[in-house]
Amino acid sequence: MVRKLYPNDEAQQKVWIKAHQNKLLDKGKIEKLVDAIASLRSPNPEVTEKIRTEADYFRRNAERMRYPQYRAKHLFVGSGVIEAGCKSVIGSRLKRSGMFWRVRGANAILALRCRHLNGRFEDYWAGRRAA
Repeated sequence: MVRKLYPNDEAQQKVWIKAHQNKLLDKGKIEKLVDAIASLRSPNPEVTEKIRTEADYFRRNAERMRYPQYRAKHLFVGSGVIEAGCKSVIGSRLKRSGMFWRVRGANAILALRCRHLNGRFEDYWAGRRAA
């Protein structure tokens, strides 16, 4: 959004991002960030729509962006931990040499692997026996 708002001014883009990320987003002040985004104006209808879309996104997801609260509980706020987990759980099982999977087979083996890693492997088999 900022790139479209200031397309030829990289310095202004950085100033806006730094100010709003450091002072609002990183401090969990999402409502103020939404207000700041919604107050932006552009003569370009495409940029105006992008601004509205961004403001709506932050408004809808505000509770997921309370970063100070999450950090206080020693929780991760970035996607890196999730991405690494996916790589470990999925990649290590499905991307071995010579393996080829159809979607149905991959989903089935991933369900088993996730249950195994979560200590719920026996629950899966108990459910299968009952069916």
